[in-house]
Amino acid sequence: MADITLNWLAKVYPGGVRALGGVDLTVRDGEFFALLGPSGCGKSTLLRTIAGLEAATGGSVHIGGRDVTALPPGDRGIAMVFQDYALFPHMTVTENIAYPLKIKKVGRAERTAKARETAEELGLGHLGERRPGQLSGGQQQRAALARAMACHPGVFLLDEPLSNLDARMRLEARTFLKKLQRELGVTTVFVTHDQAEALALADRVAVMEGGELRQVGTPTEVFRRPAGTFVASFIGSTPMNLLEARVTDGGRAVLVAGRELPVPEHAASLVAEGEKLVYGIRPEYLRWSDEAVGAALEGTVSVVENLGSAQLVTLECADGTTSVQVVVPEDHEPAVGTRGWAVPRGERALLYRDGSLVTAAPAPAAQVPA
Repeated sequence: MADITLNWLAKVYPGGVRALGGVDLTVRDGEFFALLGPSGCGKSTLLRTIAGLEAATGGSVHIGGRDVTALPPGDRGIAMVFQDYALFPHMTVTENIAYPLKIKKVGRAERTAKARETAEELGLGHLGERRPGQLSGGQQQRAALARAMACHPGVFLLDEPLSNLDARMRLEARTFLKKLQRELGVTTVFVTHDQAEALALADRVAVMEGGELRQVGTPTEVFRRPAGTFVASFIGSTPMNLLEARVTDGGRAVLVAGRELPVPEHAASLVAEGEKLVYGIRPEYLRWSDEAVGAALEGTVSVVENLGSAQLVTLECADGTTSVQVVVPEDHEPAVGTRGWAVPRGERALLYRDGSLVTAAPAPAAQVPA
């Protein structure tokens, strides 16, 4: 069993720079878990603190039920793969894979045999005598993974291991990595800034901002129901439309860009007449119409972007201050300057209050004493 439990884990650098602000998190045994966020959000620091490469300034790290907070990296039962793979350039592939076993004082014959066996498992058997400089990026990545696997760790920690690969190679490596993790069943924590990568690979995702966890959930959960406007704007190949709104019609509708739209079902009993909110709807959950539709956003097409199998249309709304993006199927895209309507799928719309998803009724107004 190799679950990971973090209790109020904090990291503050000299000068008072806070990298982690008290992280509470559990990664389940055998889970593929992604830490996702923009550069500087603290995800790599969190990974390095789990590994013991950074010393925590508060809180604790437990791996497999064992408190490892004060243990050095070599005693934590983990293996780490870095962004640049960190292969020794003067060693062969076999020697690189065998190196962690050498550190553990495993005999030469045994570690060489184990390294060759692991290399075969990852399709590197024929490259055992080559050095890293003679390998492609994908082959170097596999060599780094093989080195990590050779010790049979309880936990894999992967720090953006795909970021140095070109687009085609990244897709191939992504498929390989997910299949490998499933076969090994090793608890894996994967750091990335690429949300498509996180959604494709992970069983669960933690979205980070400013050293804090903003949401933890399955890829489906964080995509369909972002807990806050930061997550909503960060997750998705096209950002969610986040539009100023006001509750009208006795709480049955929201006024968005001068048009009344139905209140989403999840928030129907949680909003108040006149309340100011943010209306969120993904471009994928808007339908394009060339004809007037009642509950829709009206405007003029200002930009059409080719996404390959679809088009991303930017609609400048009739109120003159709001724009909304719509994903339109290929061969159905409108021309720039065309008038049109973006029709939301009501069950996919979300409402946000003070940056957070509306999940409770607004607090009652304070009573002023007479």
